[in-house]
Amino acid sequence: MTAGQLSLDRPQAGSLQLRLAGSWRLRDPLPSAAEVEQAFASAGLRQISFDTSQVTDWDSGLLLFLRRVLRASAALHLEADRSGLPEGVRRLLDLAEAVPERQTGAEASAEPLLAWLGRQALDAWERTRDFLAFLGGATVALGQLVRGRARFPTAEFFLVVQECGPRAFGIVSMVSLLVGLILAFMGAIQLRSFGAEIYVADLVAIGMTRDMGPIMVGIIMAGRTGAAFAAQLGTMTVNEEIDALETMGIKPLEYLVLPRMLALMAMMPLLTIYGDALGILGGGLVAITSLDVSFAQYATRTWEALELRHVFTGLLKGSTYGVIVALAGCLMGMKCGRSAEAVGQATTSAVVMSIVFIVVACGLLTVVYDVLGV
Repeated sequence: MTAGQLSLDRPQAGSLQLRLAGSWRLRDPLPSAAEVEQAFASAGLRQISFDTSQVTDWDSGLLLFLRRVLRASAALHLEADRSGLPEGVRRLLDLAEAVPERQTGAEASAEPLLAWLGRQALDAWERTRDFLAFLGGATVALGQLVRGRARFPTAEFFLVVQECGPRAFGIVSMVSLLVGLILAFMGAIQLRSFGAEIYVADLVAIGMTRDMGPIMVGIIMAGRTGAAFAAQLGTMTVNEEIDALETMGIKPLEYLVLPRMLALMAMMPLLTIYGDALGILGGGLVAITSLDVSFAQYATRTWEALELRHVFTGLLKGSTYGVIVALAGCLMGMKCGRSAEAVGQATTSAVVMSIVFIVVACGLLTVVYDVLGV
């Protein structure tokens, strides 16, 4: 089989025709596109065309050659007539040009620091704006539910309750117990120098109920349940199931978001109380085994240190974190693109957004509690 051959012809003034013949495969010795690029430099050239009637075989070697030629002609604003190319080649070239190239590795140009900071700030503002708008839409949907005008799938609600409630006990138990152990060890190191080891009970009880318990449960649910919400709704977006609901007149906020948000709001206080109890138990294990404090002393001191305001402030934080996790997961899932890669990106964005907003909400609520004296 004859290897690829290239000849240049000028059928008329201002026109250049590329005649290709033989086998244009990667394994064959192919002509270089440099000769064609040199011919483009001639004065008065306005159009190029192709004649591939003598091409016997081709693969991506022909496509690479043509891509380089077409790029050079586009840079010189030359008109390219592709009618002489095989139909399969034309379709592959159109497909290659429809998807923009992504620069990676060393070829990617370094972005200036100020430009990067500006882009990150604009992206953060856009995410915050979308989150607040989604929160407003969810609030309106909740109002519709209260007035009995929303389509609320009860079966879906109880399934989500089971998923984000009882099935989360295992990971919440392990993390909360370990957090209580860590708090007790950290407190013991400092309190031992004052001979006040008994106050480890105060530290663990108040720290777990007011802040550490709710925030750790919130982060756990962000990585577990928020990611699941984003993946579920993202897959529905890719499969156009959400579009189908809207076509049938069903509002996705009422049918998909409300069950998840209400289920997580209902389960977060219970998980928070459960996590607080396991954290206090973990602190008790440290106090009993390492600090020469009896179980009765630890339990008595914990009972004296805990007040209802500590418990209620922690429960309010836990409920707030539940709303944040549900909204972030559902928002990222419904804003997902139409590809499998977009589902993964939506899941990651949901977890990141949930954790960021949980930390921000924790700081704001802590300041509010301090101002109110609670």
